[in-house]
Amino acid sequence: MQKLNKNLNAEDFKQYYFLKEELKDFCRLEGLKISGSKKDLENRIIHYLETGEMLEEPVVKEVSNNFHSTVTLDSKLGENFKCSQDKREFFEKEIGKSFKFKVKFQQWLKANPDKTYREAIDAYYKIQNSKEKTKIDKQFQYNQYIRDFFKDNDDKSLEEAIKCWKYKKSLKGHNRYESSDLVALL
Repeated sequence: MQKLNKNLNAEDFKQYYFLKEELKDFCRLEGLKISGSKKDLENRIIHYLETGEMLEEPVVKEVSNNFHSTVTLDSKLGENFKCSQDKREFFEKEIGKSFKFKVKFQQWLKANPDKTYREAIDAYYKIQNSKEKTKIDKQFQYNQYIRDFFKDNDDKSLEEAIKCWKYKKSLKGHNRYESSDLVALL
């Protein structure tokens, strides 16, 4: 298993899988920012390994708006839709306590600012009833690996899938499931 340290070159870093917590630990140790997504941390570390310098990042000033307008079924979603607590409460009231801001629904909300909350609820049910699998982004390689593992091995346990994942992520190269990973179970 490759250990993340400042002597690792950027190309080798890209060949291994590191947990977000490992990335944050490295950033803390090297005095780099620890905020942001896993992708942000990876970009910061790659820049640091290539240049030895901290990545200059634009300062993002967050505007706090404690004003919450009343949301109705006929209200427009609006530009820059935020999945805030008041919106969650509205959807839970209309849909039920099982409501979740899942990725596909969030994408729909952001892509349809001129739609109403009524239309959003209809879209939520369509998305929930869709059999189409959600594409898992690169930073969620573990989730994709486990999904692919079970597609080929429905007779195996989660513990076996995790054992194969740990074996795979210790290797240099991609982290996609391959049937040869089952060697970790021998």
